[in-house]
Amino acid sequence: MINRKAGMLIGALALVLSAGAFAQGKAVSLSFGTHQSGLPVSGIVQKLGADFEKETGIKIDFQIVPDAQWRDLLKAKIQAGEAPDIFCSDADPLSLYDRVRPDTSCMDLSGQEFVKRMASSVLPAISYKGKVYGITFPGEKIWVYFYNKDLFAKLGIKAPTNYAEFKAISAKIAASGIVPVYEALQNGWHQVLPLFESGPLYQTTNAGLYDKLNANAYNIKDIPQLKTIISQLKEFADLGYYGKDFMSNSIEGDYKAIAEGKAAMVLEGIGWGTQAETDFPALKGKLGIFVMPWGDNQIIGINPASNAYFGNVKSKHQKEILQFFAFLARHDNLQKRSDGDPQALAMCWPEIATKYPKDYADYLAKLKRGTVMQAAVKYVDSQWMDVGKDLEAMYAGASTVDQVLQTISARRDEQAKLQKDPSWK
Repeated sequence: MINRKAGMLIGALALVLSAGAFAQGKAVSLSFGTHQSGLPVSGIVQKLGADFEKETGIKIDFQIVPDAQWRDLLKAKIQAGEAPDIFCSDADPLSLYDRVRPDTSCMDLSGQEFVKRMASSVLPAISYKGKVYGITFPGEKIWVYFYNKDLFAKLGIKAPTNYAEFKAISAKIAASGIVPVYEALQNGWHQVLPLFESGPLYQTTNAGLYDKLNANAYNIKDIPQLKTIISQLKEFADLGYYGKDFMSNSIEGDYKAIAEGKAAMVLEGIGWGTQAETDFPALKGKLGIFVMPWGDNQIIGINPASNAYFGNVKSKHQKEILQFFAFLARHDNLQKRSDGDPQALAMCWPEIATKYPKDYADYLAKLKRGTVMQAAVKYVDSQWMDVGKDLEAMYAGASTVDQVLQTISARRDEQAKLQKDPSWK
């Protein structure tokens, strides 16, 4: 009887201690600021956040801001010393300092075990002056056009390989009463993709173009294919090939538009098709892909960088932030993230196997590859959202193709001078 009572007392004491520790952990809530595109559509990161809270008692408070507002808002919060405990930012080696001031705003993660397990190709995008400040998960970013193979077969058309073919099949699709291309200006960034993802094409006729642009030895407005592509985008809008509502469309609506047959094609990340088939099983096996043919491009643009998570060096909960990052980087949770995100066909963690469908992999293997402009040319990605507004003004008739080019060039000059870039003396 004495042993039984002792056992009950010990058990009760253990429960009290456990509850006390949990309550102590529960009191900690980490704010996690991000834009919409910073988290997978599937919600897997939020699910992992809930798992983390169950395991540790530490709550992750996700604060999600529209894409069009996030970059400016984050910079303002960092400058005011009001950034969240954790913040998500698009990361690349050329714009990282301007976006998050890593040396003064972010926790140094260089000594963390998980850094050694990330692919070396992504480390420059999350590093500054030899120190690693971020943790990232997606694999290389590739954008392609998705199309409904059944619809194409019904209309007697095939995937285009140049602009003339793209325009011709769009005319046939429009004549059938279907929007040829689902375009979305509400997000502010999507319409910019053809301009800078096509960077590898520009280099085919101008060797060393990226180096020339970075040395201010060549003006971006003088790239002939860039002007051609902007002109072609305007032509598609004028011809009605984006439909009537593209100025107010949200990119999140493209799944339904393609699934319901209201639109025939959409420019999306390579993992979009897997997510579409998950959400709309009737699409399974019916989606084909082709490289964006603006300017007669047939080179696939590769962006080794993506968004990344950073810990606020001014946070009172740096220990808990590191705990959360280590939790996300644990092998079982990396696998959960991969399994729980249909769009994540590849991750920048070599220990996690890729998931490319065979037909996609076979198609991509036949194409030449090159680095996209925003990942290799200074003062391009940092003005991405502004260029989106430039294109929107052009579509609305308030600006011309040449004015868009002039503005992109002038903005590069302005940003370079603000950064005291020696090539812009």
